[in-house]
Formats: sequence, structure tokens, C-alpha cells
Amino acid sequence: MMSFRSCARLSLICAVFLAYPVGSLWAQIAYDSPQSLEDGPDGDTKSLGSPYIELDSWIYPALERLAALAYIDEGFLGTRPWTRIGCALLVEEAGDKIRSNQSDSPEANDLYEALLKEFQPDLNASTGSGDRYIHLGSLYASATEIAGRPLNDSYHFGQTVINNYGRPYQQGFNSYDGFSGWAAAGRFVAYVRGEYQHAPSAPGYSLPVRQLIATIDRNPLQPLTPVPTANQFRFLDTYVAAKVAGWNLAFGKQSLWWGPAEGSALLFSNNAEPIYMFRVSRIVPFTLPWILRWLGPMKVDAFYGKLSGNDFPPRPLIHGEKISFKPTPNLELGFTRTAEFGGVGRPFTFERVWRSYFSVIGPEHRTPANDPGKRTGGFDVNYRVPFLRNWLTVYTDSLSDDDISPLCCPGRAGLNPGVYLARFPKIHKLDLRMEGVLTDTPNRGGPQFNYFDSFYHDLYTNKNNIIGSWIGRDGQGLQAWSTYWFRPRNSLQFGYRHAKVSKDFIPSGETLNDGSVKLSWWMRDDLSLSTFVQYEKWLAPILAPRAQTNWTSRMELCFEPRGWSLPLRPDRQGRGRAPVDSD
Repeated sequence: MMSFRSCARLSLICAVFLAYPVGSLWAQIAYDSPQSLEDGPDGDTKSLGSPYIELDSWIYPALERLAALAYIDEGFLGTRPWTRIGCALLVEEAGDKIRSNQSDSPEANDLYEALLKEFQPDLNASTGSGDRYIHLGSLYASATEIAGRPLNDSYHFGQTVINNYGRPYQQGFNSYDGFSGWAAAGRFVAYVRGEYQHAPSAPGYSLPVRQLIATIDRNPLQPLTPVPTANQFRFLDTYVAAKVAGWNLAFGKQSLWWGPAEGSALLFSNNAEPIYMFRVSRIVPFTLPWILRWLGPMKVDAFYGKLSGNDFPPRPLIHGEKISFKPTPNLELGFTRTAEFGGVGRPFTFERVWRSYFSVIGPEHRTPANDPGKRTGGFDVNYRVPFLRNWLTVYTDSLSDDDISPLCCPGRAGLNPGVYLARFPKIHKLDLRMEGVLTDTPNRGGPQFNYFDSFYHDLYTNKNNIIGSWIGRDGQGLQAWSTYWFRPRNSLQFGYRHAKVSKDFIPSGETLNDGSVKLSWWMRDDLSLSTFVQYEKWLAPILAPRAQTNWTSRMELCFEPRGWSLPLRPDRQGRGRAPVDSD
């Protein structure tokens, strides 16, 4: 186990490293960046802005499948979202490998062709056309019917619907109808995604349940408050961004997914509504000079944000930093650090920010004046197995409470391991993914350990949903999916999820099991239909004396037009044509 002093030194090294890329090192990094779309021949394309791709897009599974088949080496799977330009770079890499190796994989060829068609406008932009335009990204309508009593309290009792941007849902009919689009002008981009949300009302918790929550959260007993009917318009990912020297600077409501797993991310996921943040992200990897080259390509992602909907205390702040390395094309390592600080009772000062990075204070010596906030460390690894590197990938995500990294004290770390089999012998269109998740760690402090703090009693939540893993506090779970890929965008998926909450957290504990079927089908190049059916059975004696069941059925229609771009006024070089599809 590392000592507090060793951990402090390591955090100081990481902070200096994050602050150091200026001057000569900044120039060295720019020099060592890959030459591709990022540095076009006209000298201006490296400054073209690009929006991030939504986390629920079909593009991520397609790129991840190409990576698992060993046609992409430069992608960092543990840090998302990616910009469109960043994805176009990965498509270029896959295309180069397919052409040079004369690929005999029909799946890889089909994936490449579909992705190339999607990113052809971005490739056109790289040649110097279409840098000022407004583009309609999507129009969608989603209807969800829940028959039976669902779970909808990720901080205490779990969720029936997970990783859904914190959208409201209850028993009965729920709907989400929205749009997305962006405007680009040179290095600047403005992105908007908004939707109208409807969810039925629900009764509040009974007195015994509210007393239990007050006890485990160390809060006063709250009054009976029924869940009102939701009829509201909400912005999801909505931000302005600027590209500066290979970095993307973005401000607004944004989602993150920090982890290599598909069903859960311990440090940051889209399980909650996007938070207001300022984010700095490297678009393409760079290589450090001197002996640090052995670390391989690396990426940096960092943000400062505000959490909403918290009461104990209100208006806390949060910052996070992630550094990822690829020492080999098959190995990716990620080191993450977040800190929740500030809020009512802990005023924001530069000294408090400094303490959130560097102070080493034991709980027994912590006071309101020197409190550094609640700090959480993370470590993840993604590895394509030798000799099976175009078949099998293993990975794990981990979280540590207060320690600078889970590597400091593995016995207390939350874990999220997984394995991805990209294809089966003789059935190359079928894949299998299995993941486990654990916050009920052996050496822990019960429900007041992971996702909890003695001052921040709503820790790691935004509008009452956990921004990390759906498993919540003091739980353990399992997820498995098997997907048959008819075409790159058409698939049939069977899923299973199991969760168990410790008796130390909830009297008599809690058990949840669900099975699901999901069909995603593109009827045309610009029109998709997605259907989802899930059967769930849960038992939580504190909520209901007998096991409860529910059926969740969802249907979504999405229109993603190609070439629906409105050109803005030409720039001084006369360029002003909007990107158009190659067809």
C-alpha cells in the first residue's frame, strides 16, 4: 500500500505534468502528433472545429468492433465522447489497414464502408470546404411503456432503466421527443440537443423507507413528497466549443463516459443528466519527448463542472482529470482523478481548489476550513489478448475512495471487469460481452464508503441520479450481451442484468434480475427504428413484501438526414459551401 506522502507526491507529479505542456513541450507535442486530417495540406484545416458525437450513437459500437478486430490502434476506448474529426481519423486508419492488408474480413469491410459514408462530409471539410454551416443532426421520437412497478432511485434502490441521460420515467406511458444539430464556423462549434420529456406521477416513499434513507444518508427525515408528472423541455448535451492547437475547449451541458466497459463506468457515465462543465480534451493523441516516449501515444481529458439537484449540501462543484496511455497498440491504460468540493458551507476559493489537488489530511483532522472535498481515484486497462487480438479483448475499470488511485489500495477498490469476444468461429457476425461490477468491496465502510462522504451526502449525483455506475452504493452486479450484426447499423441483441445490494445497506438486502431484447434497424440511410423489450423481477422487502415484476417496452424512430446543411456567408477565401454527402 502506498503511504499518504507517496500518494501526494504522485498527485503533484500528475498535476505538474498536466500543467507542463506549454512552450517547447507544447511545440514538441504538436510536432509529434499524427499527420492526417488534423494537419491538412492547406495549413488551415488543423483549426476546423468539430462537435462531439453523442454517447448513444451507433458509431461507438461500430468503431469499437473495428478496434476489437485489430483494424484500429489509435483509438482510446476508455475516454468518450469523441469529436467527428477524431472519429474520421480512426476511420482513415482502418481504411489504410484494410487496403494495405487486403482484408479478407467481410465484417471489417462493411463497418469501414458504413463509417466512411458517415464521415465523408468531415473528410470533405478537411480539404478546405464547408467550414461555415448549420447542420441538422437528428429528429427523434421515443415512446416507453412500463407495465408494473419500476425502480427509479439509483442512490438507494437501483434503476429499471439505466444509462439514459437521467430521463424521468415511471409506471405507465413515457415519451421523449427531440432534436440535435450544430453550427460550425472555422474553429468554433455550437451544438444543441433538446427534447420534450413526459413521465407519469408516482407516490412518495412510505415513512419506514424515508426513515431508512435518513439513517443511511445521515440526513434529517424528509417529508412525504410524491413524484409529480413530468412534462418538461430539457437540453441534454448543449455547448459551445473551440479547437485550439489540437485541443477541444468546450463549455455547456456535456456528458462523459470514462471507462472501457459498455454497461457501466465507475467514474463518469451518462446515467445522469449532462452537467454544466468546462472541458478540455485532446482530439488526437500525442507522444512525449525523450525517454517518456516509451509511454506511447497519450490523451488528456479534464473538466470543471457543477452538480444540480443536491440538497446536502446544495450546489457542489466537481472537477476531474484523466490521462490515458497506449504503451503498445494492444494495451491502453487510464488514470483518473475527480474531486467534489465547494457548495453551501464550503465557499469556493483558490485555496480550496489547490487543496482538492494536493492536500493530505486525515478525516480526524479535517475541518470546514481545510476540507479538500471528496476525492476519488480511478484506473482502467484495456488489452487485446496476444494471438487472439482480433478476437478477444479483456478490460477492467476501478474506483478508489480517497486514495489517489485504486493501485494504492486494491483491497478497497470498486471493480468493473469485462471481456469482449468480437466474433465466434464460423459465426463471425455474432459477438459476446460479459461484465461484472462491484462497489460492495471487502474492506469498506458499508454504504458510507463508495459514492458517499461525511459532508457530501448526495455525493456523485446530478438531479438525484448517480453520474457513475448504475450499481450504486454497496452493490454487486453482472451484465451480459450477445449481438448478431446483420449489417454495421442493423443488429439484434439479447441482454441479461443481475444486481444485488448488501444487507448492510438495505435491511434484508435487494436482488434484481432482468432480461432484454433490442432490435436496431435502419430502414433507409437516414431513417432508423429501434425497439426494446425488458422483463424485470426485483425483491426489496423494505419497498414491497413480495417480489415485483415489470415489463418495459420502448420504440424509437430517428431521422438523421444527410447533407441537410445550411451554408453561412463565405469566408475571405471564398469558402462557404456546406459539407455534402458524397452521394
